[in-house]
Parts: sequence; structure tokens; C-alpha cells
Amino acid sequence: MKPERQHFLNLTDKPGRTTMEEAAWLLGFAPHEIPVLMAKGLLKPLGHPAHNGQKFFLASTLEDLRRDEKWFSKASDAVCDYWRFKNSRKGQSPPDGECQGADAPEYADAKK
Repeated sequence: MKPERQHFLNLTDKPGRTTMEEAAWLLGFAPHEIPVLMAKGLLKPLGHPAHNGQKFFLASTLEDLRRDEKWFSKASDAVCDYWRFKNSRKGQSPPDGECQGADAPEYADAKK
């Protein structure tokens, strides 16, 4: 475990607002999985950040989500579905103009 992650998780009084990486640490997901959860509507950043801007999350909301078994089930399924979708497309070249990634329209509208 990274020392900064261990230090953050051992804080008795966590900050009110956390970065995307800290949110991933608190929830037990990898930092690159947080955009997947946001694309599926399972995690919402504070305010109205720019598309390419820093995203922050409320620590108390993250603590509530940590205790929610149904949410964790949905979140885990969303991450598995994302990678299943991504791996199924390996070897296929996307049509011109098609987006790829967690925020791709075809993934956001895909069956849950």
C-alpha cells in the first residue's frame, strides 16, 4: 500500500472534500474506476466541475456509500460491465468519429 494512501486512510478526521484519488481509496476502487462510476451516475462530484477539471467529492457521502451494500453491488457490476464492454471491442477498430472510454455515449446508454 502506498504510504500516502495508508496515511490518508488512517486519518481520524478526514477532510470534508476529497479528490478523485482519495475517493477511490475510501471506496476501495482504483482511481481509474471512478470516472466509470461517474459515467454510470453512481457517483456525483461536488458542484459543476469542468469536463476536464479537478473533481471533488463530499467525504460524508462517501462514508455513507461505504456502508451501502446495494450501491457497492451496482458499482462493482458497473466496473465489470465497463471492462467486459471494453474487452469485447479489442481487435475491432471503431468507426470514424466514434468515442471510446468510460464517458463514451454508447457505454453511458448501454444496458445496465
